[in-house]
Amino acid sequence: MLRVGNCSGFYGDRLSAMREMLAGGDLDVLTGDYLAELTMLILGKDRMKDASLGYARTFVRQAEDCLGLALERGVRIVANAGGLNPAGLAERLREVAGGLGLGVTVAHVEGDDLLDRAEELGLADPVLGKPLTANAYLGAFGIAAALDAGADVVVTGRVTDASLVVGAAASHFGWSGTSYDELAGATVAGHVLECGTQATGGNFSGFVGQLRLPDDRRPLGFPLAEIAADGSSVITKHDGTGGAVTVDTVTAQLMYEIQGPTYLGPDVTTHLDTVTLTDDGPDRVRVSGVRGDAPPEQLKVCLNFFGGYRNSVEFLLTGLEADAKAAWLQDQLRAAWGDRAPATVQWTQSPPPVADASAQELATTRLRCTVLDPSPDVAGKGLTAPAVELALASYPGFTLTGVPTPASPYGVYRPAYVQRSAVEHVVVHADGRRVPVVEDPLVEPVETISAVVSRRRSAPPRPTASARVPLGTFVHARSGDKGGDANLGLWVRNDGSTSYDDRVAWLLELVDVATVTQLVPEAAGLDVEVHPLPHLGGVNVVLHGLLGEGVAASTRIDPQAKALGEWVRARLVDVPEGLL
Repeated sequence: MLRVGNCSGFYGDRLSAMREMLAGGDLDVLTGDYLAELTMLILGKDRMKDASLGYARTFVRQAEDCLGLALERGVRIVANAGGLNPAGLAERLREVAGGLGLGVTVAHVEGDDLLDRAEELGLADPVLGKPLTANAYLGAFGIAAALDAGADVVVTGRVTDASLVVGAAASHFGWSGTSYDELAGATVAGHVLECGTQATGGNFSGFVGQLRLPDDRRPLGFPLAEIAADGSSVITKHDGTGGAVTVDTVTAQLMYEIQGPTYLGPDVTTHLDTVTLTDDGPDRVRVSGVRGDAPPEQLKVCLNFFGGYRNSVEFLLTGLEADAKAAWLQDQLRAAWGDRAPATVQWTQSPPPVADASAQELATTRLRCTVLDPSPDVAGKGLTAPAVELALASYPGFTLTGVPTPASPYGVYRPAYVQRSAVEHVVVHADGRRVPVVEDPLVEPVETISAVVSRRRSAPPRPTASARVPLGTFVHARSGDKGGDANLGLWVRNDGSTSYDDRVAWLLELVDVATVTQLVPEAAGLDVEVHPLPHLGGVNVVLHGLLGEGVAASTRIDPQAKALGEWVRARLVDVPEGLL
């Protein structure tokens, strides 16, 4: 068995987590995920200011505090904190170790950065030009090779989040590139761990009643996986830490940003419709039955472009005639812009004021204007100056919620794909040796997985009466972003109810494209995919284009779709009374 923990789900996660995980119980490997599509843009801006940067600097602070403890406890560290500069991070870690008097062997994985070859590989955009960042998603076997050679710390650039765990397991168990079922099982474990405390109750729609709240005020513990040689695992956490590991918390993370049931990665194609989750005791969930096939012949590439400049102003509309006030203000701003209107203008308005409100805030509506434009002047003073000039010449009660600000640059995300042969996956060992990662030849899948055992789907009861209640009455949700797409997972609460199977059947029948567009009216006209996942008691929904051109360019109030699931759970649906 290999015990792999996680101490970071994003760049900015709890700094103390590395020490908590090292001191809190037994581990063999500690991983940390620091990268996301937006993070690559942030690191790209860092690198533009200082070429020696481009990595997650908080990881260095954690290493200064914890390298000695990791060595003492025999725990190896694997992290993608190298970002756009894994070589620079590896060298910085050697400096830190030397300053602490520690003999730490640091290796790094590179080859993902394709920026210098962007035009050659066809990654430039005809309108936006050359990208600011261009990074292929590498797999696990560079990490495995570094660990095989004795590295205490392995830092990478853009590998897939799950590859941190898969690489550690492949090294420990000696898996080959064609150990598809084992790699798929470890991919699921890695996907559950990658976002840290999201697997132990963070962002969990069942936090009331299922997480021992509000009595337990401890910080949520970070998760770990006990991985077996066949790729199966048990998800758990250190004893005495906050939160909980349940079938529902693990399902929540497993549903997160997965798109369809066929989960494509650089190491393996994982069939999420084969995953079985079972309760294995307090704070223990067993993951088994996962099947895998050969990975795709192409690698995904994360591209970030400079998109232009953005800015916002927000107005307060108080009392009567809020809609008329909003309409007048919009007409006045459009007239002031004339032929210098921003390229994109997005107006959003909060619900109307409460009638006869007992507090002024309840009598107030917020009207926000967000603009995007290639020019910093148009998105800056071009927006804020006319807004301020209307202070004494517009609707009664004119109020801005804050001081106008200059325009700020924003990025545009694009996914792309390149042939695996176009990317040189390289391990750079502590002694400076550069060793290419030689992959096993791809083989065709030996079988399709469409007919693998699935949960019994009984026909939902058809009583004559139904009740109109929130979907979240017994349905959990988890949502997030993949570039401009939003992902929404919905599944039936695992509470031991005798109606569980019937509830699952009802949910699978309910959720189709038409229902999704009713629940999320903004999705009308978009390409919507609905993927049943009966093993997990629910469905995964992909809403293509809901977030525009990615989080950095989105004008939605929820640009990463993190709260989309909670909104959908609050929508009313007709539920047969026999299921309540």
